[in-house]
Amino acid sequence: MASNFTLDFEKPVLELEKKIDEMRSLAGTLDIEPQIAELQVKVEELRADIYSNLTRWQRVQIARHPDRPYSSDYFNSSFSNFIELHGDRSFRDDPAIVCGLAQLGSESVVVVGHQKGRDTKSNVYRNFGMPNPEGYRKASRMFDLAEKFNKPIICLLDTPGAFPGIEAEDRGQAQAIAANLLQMSRLPVPIIIVVIGEGASGGALGIGIGDRILMLENSWYSVIAPESCSSILWRSWDYKEQAAEALQLTAQDLKKNGIIDRIIPEPIGGAHRNTELMSEILKGVLIEELNDIKGLSPKELVHMRREKFAAMGVWETIG
Repeated sequence: MASNFTLDFEKPVLELEKKIDEMRSLAGTLDIEPQIAELQVKVEELRADIYSNLTRWQRVQIARHPDRPYSSDYFNSSFSNFIELHGDRSFRDDPAIVCGLAQLGSESVVVVGHQKGRDTKSNVYRNFGMPNPEGYRKASRMFDLAEKFNKPIICLLDTPGAFPGIEAEDRGQAQAIAANLLQMSRLPVPIIIVVIGEGASGGALGIGIGDRILMLENSWYSVIAPESCSSILWRSWDYKEQAAEALQLTAQDLKKNGIIDRIIPEPIGGAHRNTELMSEILKGVLIEELNDIKGLSPKELVHMRREKFAAMGVWETIG
């Protein structure tokens, strides 16, 4: 259900839309259809202008929009015959990570994704999309299934970070993430990663090693969230916009810096403006990317994956 949540920079568009609604209420008594049509054109032009000149912080805000599609939404729209699997077979099920089996076009795949809630109750249940160690171990169990039955893996990233609580550390949060990084680097099956919203730190990277790294146009991916960066550098959250600029965390930045392979376009106004179209776009891109790599041998996949991540970053050898 839509929340009618409006971001600050979207308010000029909202004001015009309200004016159009008011004029439509008078359409039965006045001949104002030409004026309404003219205003509608202005709305679309204004929206296109706003969304073609977004700052990095504004993209962070869009990535967090409460109406934005989450992993489970895509698993039930971009994919078909989704069957959710639960539990890490060690401690408990973690609702912050959703995984299972699904169909992508004609291909059977294993899917794993972070999951947030839509309201206070569901967000508490999903722990605001912040996984505990058992979430990463549940994902690891899915990776084992994919390897056993030779099925491609699709991972959707959308988390503000791994849960930082003491109990998570007690149960081996860092070890669970590290184990997944090692496991994913060795898996002999195709792996496609898509950042669909927030991609924060090790919480995202814990299910983020793959052969293709994709990002939705208005998502972000970084070692730290802008607010946390601002808090560390300036001892205040007031500089989050400057932090977002410095972090270069948008899809456009990461494509330019060679971290990701492809940017997936969103409908104008963001994925939440047209979820059906966004699902179709994502499905088409995933099928295309999977067809591109599924013919590679296990040895080629692992070698290219390791080379891919080893080449990231900038360094200099002296001596």
